[in-house]
Order: sequence, then structure tokens, then C-alpha cells
Amino acid sequence: MNLSDLAPEYIRGISPYQPGKPICELAREMGMDERVIIKLASNENPLGTSPFALEAMSKALNEVALYPDGSGYELKVALSQRYGVSGDQIVLGNGSNDVLELAARVFLKPGASAVYSQHAFAVYPLVTQAVGATGIAVKAKNYGHDLDAMLDAVMPETRIVFIANPNNPTGTLLPAADVLQFLERVSPDVLVVLDEAYNEYLPNAIKADSLSWLKRFPNLLITRTFSKAYGMAGIRVGFGMAHPDVSGLMNRVRQPFNVNSVGLAGAVAALEDVEFVKRSYALNQAGMLQITTGLRQLGIEYIPSYGNFLSFRGRGDVKAINESLLRQGIIVRPIGMYEMPEHLRVTVGLETENEKFLKSLEIALEMGSKTAPGARAARVASGITTGESA
Repeated sequence: MNLSDLAPEYIRGISPYQPGKPICELAREMGMDERVIIKLASNENPLGTSPFALEAMSKALNEVALYPDGSGYELKVALSQRYGVSGDQIVLGNGSNDVLELAARVFLKPGASAVYSQHAFAVYPLVTQAVGATGIAVKAKNYGHDLDAMLDAVMPETRIVFIANPNNPTGTLLPAADVLQFLERVSPDVLVVLDEAYNEYLPNAIKADSLSWLKRFPNLLITRTFSKAYGMAGIRVGFGMAHPDVSGLMNRVRQPFNVNSVGLAGAVAALEDVEFVKRSYALNQAGMLQITTGLRQLGIEYIPSYGNFLSFRGRGDVKAINESLLRQGIIVRPIGMYEMPEHLRVTVGLETENEKFLKSLEIALEMGSKTAPGARAARVASGITTGESA
């Protein structure tokens, strides 16, 4: 017997999460200089990392021989002061993905189910399947969450509903009133996980006052991250905020040192760098306008986005378009894994990066429109990679 046969069937059936293609990988594949490659695939902050965080993390390197504070006391204090929640309401994670997994480990099991939207973040079905629970994917409405249909999909055995707002990879946003109404209607026995990883990219006028909802709904968990607007994706720090009963259970199964000391120090400092977040927001607003204007000029359909990324429909052979972009040193994200095989997702970059992307896309579109299905088959047979798994 193969040892892997001893693992549960639901584990063997997991399709691993596929991250965006790293710059070093494309450089190896194409024989390129890494310095000429532009990565716009993983929704990273083009401004880099908060200077406050960089300074704090540099100092923290002097103590990496010591274990970090397993409770994350200083970061919890800083988060409490910023968001008006108590320390016992906070769960720290190795990125917000870790917090999502903790929620699944606590509330899901074989025989239970979780509800999420079609085209929603790939981690939701992954963490659901990893604990042997059943995932219920609800058909999207205009590429976004259909909350009425999601409410109808809740079964007696449902324990979690995942809502991404804004949603990745489509960038769609649910009005705050609709999310609040959903919370008022869903069973209090169902944990609602409100994933707000891109919250800092929203204009203040349309941000939901979701933190105030924690007082009304003991079944609400809000997750956020330092990976996006704070530019700390490589350090992996995320957090969740919930009723103490919920966070208490999640902290029971959390690894004692799941956030490293460098990350803890950086996150505390990053919260103080309000100007960096403002600059990140302003850059994203300008970059989004630049990209959407360029796509319209090229006659390309796109999904209006409230994140720091944009999903657009390719014209012609999408795989050929992606391949052409890769050969020009531009990494975007194919999103066929999200049941969107005709779309690509691009992260908003610096002005020069956005300009290079649009120029490269124009060239790629010309190549894609000339590629017939037979030619594509011949290209694949010849061994030319499409980069689809990026």
C-alpha cells in the first residue's frame, strides 16, 4: 500500500493553492534579467514596505535568536487602540490566510459545511476541504456575491459563511447595508467570516463600519492583513477580530509562535505609519484610473474593482496573451482556477509599470487575436509553456 493511501480522501483530493509566478522563476524560464521583470500578479504594494515597519524590523533582527512573544501582546495593544476592540477579541495569524484556516479548524468538521461565493478567494474552499467539511459554492451575481442566494444555501449543518469584501479576484464590493442585512438574517449558529484584506484601498465614504457590528453579532469574525496596503506580504502578519468566545477558541488551536518577532515589530510600527497608507491609497486610485483608461482604449472589458487589482477579459487566445506578456517580462495572473478562464488579473503598479503593462498588452492582444485553436495546439505540442499555472 502506498503510504499516501492512508491519508483521508478529502486531503488527497486537495488541489494546492497556486500563487503568482515569482520573478526569479520567470527569469530562469526565459533567461531574463530579474531587474527588467515587472510582477503584477499577487496584489503586492508597488511602493514597497512602510518605512516605519522597515526600521522596526531591522532593529528586531538583533533578537531573532529568541522566541517571539507568543501572545503578541504589543501588537494586540496597538490593534486595540486603533480599532477599539479588546485584546481578547483579537487572533493573530501568519497572514490572514492563517486566521481563515483557524476558523475552519475550530468550526468545521466532516459532516459540516461552509458557504462561499463562486469566484471568491481560493483559500475558502481549500481550508474547508482540508478539515473534511463540505464546501457550497453559490453562483456569483455580476462576478460578485449573491447574498440572498448564499443565505438560501445555508443548511442546518452549515457552520461558516465566507464573505470577501472587496472580493479577490473580481474586485467587487458589497454595500455595507447589504452585508449588515445578511448578518441580521443569517442564523446566529453560523459564523460569518468577513474578509476585509483590501479594506485600506476603499474610499472612506463607502467603507462599512464593520467593527461596530462586532458588538451586535457574536457570530462575526473580521479578518484583515498587513500584506497589502502596509506592504508586508513577505513577512506574513494578519489578524482577526471577533467575540471573545470565538477568538478564544481560535487561539486554542493557534500555533504558539505563528507570528515571528520581526513581523510583530513591523506590524506595530506599520500601524503608526498613516502617511504611507495614504500614499498607497492615492497611488492605487491614480493607477486604477490609468489602467482602466488604457483598457478602454484597447477595447478590453474589465470588472470594476475596489481593490488594488483589476480582472479583465482577454481578447482572442488568453493563454497566448499571457504567454506574450511573460515573454515581455510582465507577470499577471491567469484566473482559470476561479472559473474565469477568459480573464486575467493585473495588480495596480507604479505609473511606469502600468504603462509598460498596457503597451505589452497591446502587443500581446495582436498576437492573441492571430492565434487560431489549431495554432495554439501546435504551440503547446512544441513544448512552449503558456504560464497557465502561474
